[in-house]
Amino acid sequence: MRFLLPIGFEMDKEHICQSHSISARERTAPLLVHDGHHAVIDIHCHLNIHAADTFVQATGDLPSASSDFSSPASDEANRRQFADICEKLNVIDARLNDMDSAGIDIQAISPSPGQYYYWTQPEIGRQAAELVNNGIAEAVSRHPERLVGMGTVPLQCVEMAVAELKRLSCDLGLRGVEISTNVNGRELASPEFRPFFEAAENLGILIFLHPLGFSHGQRLSDHYFNNIIGNPLDSTVAVSHLIFGGVLDRHPGLKICVAHGGGYLPFYFGRMDHAFCARTDCRDNIDRLPSSYLHQLYFDTLVFDRRQLEFLIEVYGADRLMLGTDYPFDMSEADPVAFLANLPPDDRDKIFGATAARLLGLVQSSK
Repeated sequence: MRFLLPIGFEMDKEHICQSHSISARERTAPLLVHDGHHAVIDIHCHLNIHAADTFVQATGDLPSASSDFSSPASDEANRRQFADICEKLNVIDARLNDMDSAGIDIQAISPSPGQYYYWTQPEIGRQAAELVNNGIAEAVSRHPERLVGMGTVPLQCVEMAVAELKRLSCDLGLRGVEISTNVNGRELASPEFRPFFEAAENLGILIFLHPLGFSHGQRLSDHYFNNIIGNPLDSTVAVSHLIFGGVLDRHPGLKICVAHGGGYLPFYFGRMDHAFCARTDCRDNIDRLPSSYLHQLYFDTLVFDRRQLEFLIEVYGADRLMLGTDYPFDMSEADPVAFLANLPPDDRDKIFGATAARLLGLVQSSK
């Protein structure tokens, strides 16, 4: 029988976490892996923490309706969707049978993107993030053989975000942090966010970059475009800023996985490389081709078309891809194992779980 056990932290992480109460090796129980095979790990699946919603709603600090670019038809479809998935999204036990049916051994659960709460006042955001992260950790503790957790941080106040990042990693044992592609319209490459990326690099924690529609979606209200087009579009803008703003150059050790196959940029990088060569304003913070920085990133497999999956493998390598489903939403991949079934076995093993296990701090050992 084989198990997944926590990898010992690097020296920087030991130093950062030494003042916290739970050591690296005490964070979680072992995770069972099928004998002779890599665990199949879903890097992109969500859990909503109801306690955080209740807390924020009670404060009256609510988002502006103008930020929701939608149509009556999409609103009605979403009402039906959330009625259908409510239990699966909010109750952890409800998903275990679905995991078995889909061939998923382990979910790396991250908060529902609607729970970033960046629009709240900083102290409300801090408390909401604590509730979300405590809820994720509690879910993992109930099923440690099937779940690992990724948390959230209140990026509207970077000092609070860094403190919560250390708490969720060192105290709660969460393996990653989910962040949005902008913070109330502010780009992630803004200097104010440098302490967050420095802390994430030092901790060695995985950043899961997941959008919540497009920030300027006035033209995307119909046909669910703010999700269909807007999600990969906002990721494209965010990753472009991380590249041209020098974040990936200054922090080459960052572990960043971009949802939805990385957005559009991994498939259309030639234009930015041409601009880098042609224009001085595209070389302010970097001194090599922008596309080279894409090879520092990781992507999930949520592209729905095998030709696009094969392109990502050919250009970036199978070791830069991780299986992702977007469970339990209607934009999820219903049969993720079958989607990857025709790949060469070595590539399939990397994408199924080997890369995710490494990035999440899990290692196989025989017992």
